[in-house]
Amino acid sequence: MSVTYHYPRPALAVDCVVFGLDEEDLKVLLIRRGVDPFAGRWALPGGFVRLDETLDEAARRELREEAGIEKVYLEQLYTFGAVDRDPRERVVSVTYYALVKLSEHMVRAATDAREAAWFAIDDLPRLAFDHESIVDKAITRLRGKVRYAPIGFELLPKKFTLTQLQRVYEKVLGYELDKRNFRKKVAATGLLIELDEVEQDVAHRAARLYTFDEKTYRKLEKEGFLFEI
Repeated sequence: MSVTYHYPRPALAVDCVVFGLDEEDLKVLLIRRGVDPFAGRWALPGGFVRLDETLDEAARRELREEAGIEKVYLEQLYTFGAVDRDPRERVVSVTYYALVKLSEHMVRAATDAREAAWFAIDDLPRLAFDHESIVDKAITRLRGKVRYAPIGFELLPKKFTLTQLQRVYEKVLGYELDKRNFRKKVAATGLLIELDEVEQDVAHRAARLYTFDEKTYRKLEKEGFLFEI
């Protein structure tokens, strides 16, 4: 026996906070809206969930369609459901945050987005809807999780120096770390593979390159290992 719902229901949407890191700042990807409401205003990539897709599928589709981004670390963040958050109708948004390697993603605006660009987290423009609150929530989550899960490696190239790794944590956390103490903690995890390679084409003394041992981490994770920086 099928059941038909006769009461009004809110629309369901997804919105994504995409973080990337360059030489200077931790950044967030924004799109300039091409349609009302808030046409011309910067906003997070996102849109309405289709009837035939899961929330995760909707989030990945919106990233692909609006910014040309695929195959990223994606995690559900929080649900925003203020009654007046969207002037069109009652809309509940399930939000996500994603981590990308900037060198591997050339963003491009599409569908209802006029433009796509990266902005430093401490220099964001005025955002549409309640997207400023969503970004704040995502930054808080990222700063908390980066301390106990190795998600910081998602912001780095496959091969990196210890200085680059430390810079990731400093940019995410928002303060400087003691170099000796940081490297001691990193070494204690046993999750870095030292490569027989050094940096290329640098003006200073070339530093040793490393890579993250994800296979070992997954094995240790099942055994109750706690990554902590």
